[in-house]
Amino acid sequence: QVHLVESGGGLVQAGGSLRLSCAASQSIFSMNAMGWYRQAPGNQRELVAVITTGENTNYADSVKGRFTISRDNAKNTVHLEMNSLKPEDTAVYYCYLHIGLFDYWGRGTRVTVSS
Repeated sequence: QVHLVESGGGLVQAGGSLRLSCAASQSIFSMNAMGWYRQAPGNQRELVAVITTGENTNYADSVKGRFTISRDNAKNTVHLEMNSLKPEDTAVYYCYLHIGLFDYWGRGTRVTVSS
């Protein structure tokens, strides 16, 4: 069982920045993929950004050029740098880890962007 703990959410004005972090309870070195999803009220959970074992990254079209995902294997942590935030980025952001045959989810951190 792997535990994921997100941090870094909060309230920010449009145009501002936030940095989300997700710390895993064990090594992420052998992960298949790790990343972030988000869910806004009334919407389905959607992929925001993911980073794979080979350091390949994938982003939702809506965040390309504004968000950057990175990982720190030494700290078992994945970060999401979010710039030029928009009100439509408001959601609960969930950390996701796919390792071996299993998927793990964090409890989420809320991001609110005011206009």
